[in-house]
Amino acid sequence: MPSLLFKNARLIFPDQVVPQADLRVVDGKIVAVGRALQPEPGDDVQHLGERFLAPGFIDIHLHGADGHDAMEATPEAFEAICRAHAQGGTTALALTTVAAENADLLRVLKTARAYRQSPHDGAALLGIHLEGPYFSPEKIGAHRPELIRDPKPELYAPLLEWADVITQVTLAPERPGALALISALRALGIRVSGGHSDAWDEEACAAFAHGMEGVTHAFNAMSSARRRGPFRVAGLLEFALSEPGITCELIADGRHVSPTLMRMLYQAKGPGGILLVTDATAGAGLPEGTPFRLGEMECVVRNHVGLTADGHALAGSTSLMSHLVQTLVREADIPVCEAVRMATFNPAQALHLETKGRLEAGADADLVILDDDLGVLATFVGGRRVYRKN
Repeated sequence: MPSLLFKNARLIFPDQVVPQADLRVVDGKIVAVGRALQPEPGDDVQHLGERFLAPGFIDIHLHGADGHDAMEATPEAFEAICRAHAQGGTTALALTTVAAENADLLRVLKTARAYRQSPHDGAALLGIHLEGPYFSPEKIGAHRPELIRDPKPELYAPLLEWADVITQVTLAPERPGALALISALRALGIRVSGGHSDAWDEEACAAFAHGMEGVTHAFNAMSSARRRGPFRVAGLLEFALSEPGITCELIADGRHVSPTLMRMLYQAKGPGGILLVTDATAGAGLPEGTPFRLGEMECVVRNHVGLTADGHALAGSTSLMSHLVQTLVREADIPVCEAVRMATFNPAQALHLETKGRLEAGADADLVILDDDLGVLATFVGGRRVYRKN
């Protein structure tokens, strides 16, 4: 692999954009960042003409793309999804399941473990995010209600044997047995996120005390303030907004969450408390009106989003990560560096990925070149170009 020297870039850091800067890559790692770096023998010099150079995006919650779904549990489906998301600047991702029987979840985990052992095109697979099946029946979204169940040790123990490939588990913290599962997951180093939940304030607080670190797709499929008898009580949403130790996933596609709600979340959590996620489905990259499946659920691409076939519920997004960054900047007035931080540094921190999501010596050379409108021109994984816009 040749060494790379990116010249005259606008480098995007978590707190600033530095113009007219250079970055050198050797053997898949960033080795130098600065101004006026001189070419060395063997360098492949990339003159960026003051285009943006950012860390590659990290998506910790997506189901599919280009007609393929993670629940297919085949290397071919995984590669198609990873290749598609590289077009949106994503260099590392966690494929996400739906509520399903253990046998189907285990097939996904088994495929992921094998897939990570050999090189593939597109974004790198971090592992599997288990979204469900331990949900509230009141907040199931586009999941099959007959598959929702309580977390019982005899049900989840077989899944925890695959802890090395599980990045995150989304669950409803109020379900009987949820607190014990949260403790078991944290003991294995697995991130726990509350979602598809009808929790009251005290139930969310108990889950946080046991190790819940975040909430899944904030504002979507979660409880909010309501009356209990004559009194107004917070739900999972308000708990997440008020607790500094909780990070919030945000699907910033302009459909799942309005600009006002995005700004509200930003004011509550600040640039360090938000994780951009696409929650993209097999509908990502497909034309308007195209049917697709989310697990076994029949869905359709409609108005630039995924909907269940009956049109009654959202079924994930059809966006790539670059669109989310653009939407935050254009519609919610978030500074470029902070919008990019939410797609890079923050998710890297959430999953304890110490060599990803940053532009510094020693970090992985997972990089994305962006034009003035934050559109993706090229994507690099470990210093190897996996996408270039024609």
